[in-house]
Amino acid sequence: MSPESKKLFNIIILGVAFMFMFTAFQTCGNVAQTVIRSLNSTDFHGSGYTSMAIIYGVFSASNLITPSVVAIVGPQLSMFASGLFYSMYIAVFIQPFPWSFYTASVFIGIAAAESDRRTVFIALTVISLVGTVLFFLIRKPDSENVLGEDESSDDQDMEVNESAQNNLTKAVDAFKKSFKLCVTKEMLLLSITTAYTGLELTFFSGVYGTCIGAINKFGAEEKSLIGLSGIFIGIGEILGGSLFGLLSKNNRFGRNPVVLLGILVHFIAFYLIFLNMPGDAPIAPVEGTDSSAYIKSSKEVAILCSFLLGLGDSCFNTQLLSILGFLYSEDSAPAFAIFKFVQSICAAVAFFYSNYLLLHWQLLVMVIFGFFGTISFFTVEWEAAAFVARGSDYRSI
Repeated sequence: MSPESKKLFNIIILGVAFMFMFTAFQTCGNVAQTVIRSLNSTDFHGSGYTSMAIIYGVFSASNLITPSVVAIVGPQLSMFASGLFYSMYIAVFIQPFPWSFYTASVFIGIAAAESDRRTVFIALTVISLVGTVLFFLIRKPDSENVLGEDESSDDQDMEVNESAQNNLTKAVDAFKKSFKLCVTKEMLLLSITTAYTGLELTFFSGVYGTCIGAINKFGAEEKSLIGLSGIFIGIGEILGGSLFGLLSKNNRFGRNPVVLLGILVHFIAFYLIFLNMPGDAPIAPVEGTDSSAYIKSSKEVAILCSFLLGLGDSCFNTQLLSILGFLYSEDSAPAFAIFKFVQSICAAVAFFYSNYLLLHWQLLVMVIFGFFGTISFFTVEWEAAAFVARGSDYRSI
């Protein structure tokens, strides 16, 4: 197999593996609070919001040490171990206990429906494990330096030792550079935008589905609407990713119009959710809520908002990844580590306060961060465009 074919093969395997893993994990996260809330009438007592807060809190901290771990054990084993932890978290829902539920959350960043719940989460666990096993199909790239026949084994051992030392040195350097990068003007500004993506990630991936499932006025379909909501969030993500990610090379207007579209779409979604959902929906008990919204709660509006949430999220994420890759093209690892750190810690905070805040307060927090995050993104993009117009390389560090 040629090097190009091997690279393409690895990309396909990675794509399929992550598709299986995150299909299972995102589905699990979307229904976690609803499932756990239904179990709280038994001997089990826990919170899906708290679980997801633990996951993203640990995930944010692990981003600081991940380069060092990968340098030591290699990317293949690192991804395989991560896949096992994802699968373990999903498997806990088959027969949950509070200690195992929260412990499994750390290792990733019973009623009449028990048999159905077990069947669903057994299937999700198997799907996640299939994706995990696929990592072993990744082919190692051919070594660029072929040893000559006259080289001794001592020379080979020396090269191996030097390579290991170089990997550790690179990991330490990346760790130090991440801290230096945190205090630059561009990264501080982009961190506000990144913080917003963490907050809205929490909302559409965990809170919004819980709200839909808690509204008794939706009738017997309230729980099935959670799955339908997840599907339309995915459709919005795919549509936005295709339009603004794959076609971004032909975009002559820069990144700001896409981000502006994203925030407008989200503000429309937030306003419709504010009108369509009762305020106590995120923290409603297992019986659900009979509270009235400002308008008659509509299933169609709820699903439309799911699509808008996914579309707006794709606008922000594609453009954030694009501008980070542009600003720090020579050494992007520290920049993306900071991106995931800020996003994950904000997601963890949002999952924590979702246990207590009513819906309208959660929407207000996202509106404030979304507004200032958009302004900060515009500022960085304008500076980047000015440097390009002058024919200069944009570098701040």
